[in-house]
Amino acid sequence: MSTEETAASTKATPEDDGMTWWYRWLCKIAGILGGISCAVAGVWNCVTVNPLNIAAGVWMVLNAFVLFLCEVPFCCQFIEFANAVAARADKLKPWQKAFFYCGMALFPIFLSFSITTLFGNAIAFATGVLYGLASLGKKLSHN
Repeated sequence: MSTEETAASTKATPEDDGMTWWYRWLCKIAGILGGISCAVAGVWNCVTVNPLNIAAGVWMVLNAFVLFLCEVPFCCQFIEFANAVAARADKLKPWQKAFFYCGMALFPIFLSFSITTLFGNAIAFATGVLYGLASLGKKLSHN
C-alpha cells in the first residue's frame, strides 16, 4: 500500500479527538440512557392539558430521537437518512456535540419547569457535559 492510500484510509476514519475508547463508550452509553430518559419523561409530560407541558414533552421525545440518531444509528435502521446523519454527527468536534446536547436538554426546562422535565433531561445534559469535558483535552502530568 502506498503512502497516499494509507493517508486516504486514515482520513476516512473519524478524526482523532483525543478521546480514549472507554470514554467514547461512556459518552455513547450516556447518550443512550439520556435518550431513554427523555423519551419516557417526554411521553409522561404529554399526559396533561397544559400546552406548555405538551410542547416540552414533544421536544423531549424529539431530543430522544436525535440522541438515538447520533449516538446509536443502528436503532434507527428503518429511517433512510439515519446513516448519513450519524456520519455527519461523528465528524463533529466534542465541543460542538456538547453545545448541541446541552442546548437540546435545556430548552424543555425553559418551556415548562417541572420535576419531570428536570429529571428527564438530566442524563441528556450529562451527555453534553461529558462531551464538553472531552473537548478540554488531556491534562498535563506534573511530575
